[in-house]
Amino acid sequence: MKKILLSLLALLVISSLHAQINFSVVKIGNQSWMAKNLDVDHYRNGDPIPEVKDPYAWPMLTTGAWCYYNNDTANGKIYGKLYNWYAVNDPRGLAPAGWHIPSDSEWTTLEKSLGSISEAVGKLKEAGTMHWKTPNTGANNSSGWTGLPGGQRSQIAYFGYVKEVGYWWTSSERNTLALIHLMDYIGLAGGTISDKRFGYSVRCVRD
Repeated sequence: MKKILLSLLALLVISSLHAQINFSVVKIGNQSWMAKNLDVDHYRNGDPIPEVKDPYAWPMLTTGAWCYYNNDTANGKIYGKLYNWYAVNDPRGLAPAGWHIPSDSEWTTLEKSLGSISEAVGKLKEAGTMHWKTPNTGANNSSGWTGLPGGQRSQIAYFGYVKEVGYWWTSSERNTLALIHLMDYIGLAGGTISDKRFGYSVRCVRD
């Protein structure tokens, strides 16, 4: 009986953690995406994801972690958390139940469903310059995806490019690196590769 009660309690704790995840959903083409950056601090199974502020510890990580840009909670309220790729790839699940971290091909599908890459980036970015650096070229957010420039934390723990560039992890790997997609304030966008120790934003797509 004690084991049953403990199991029920664990399920209630996990349910409570995920009940706190509030997000809007936007349908683009045949995909349904979260309309904001991920902002969770527990894996799907309820285990905590460590927040790592220490600039000496961050480059040494080979396990999942998150931080706020400049370790400032005010940035988290706007841009969400920055995660390393080890959190993205953790088998305990970074995405909430019913969701997953998009692959590189799923990102490409998103972009292509909105036209050329130059058309897509404008449709995906939040309009205006409240959160983006001027001129935020072409941004109209007609897709409702509301892309925000959360910046990055590098593999040597430096923070950079908030308000200038949004970077998002994919679940895809290439040799020892991982693939990301990005968009910037002058309208450039696309996919590239990254060291897994970087901290980037995460968007989820529905299963």
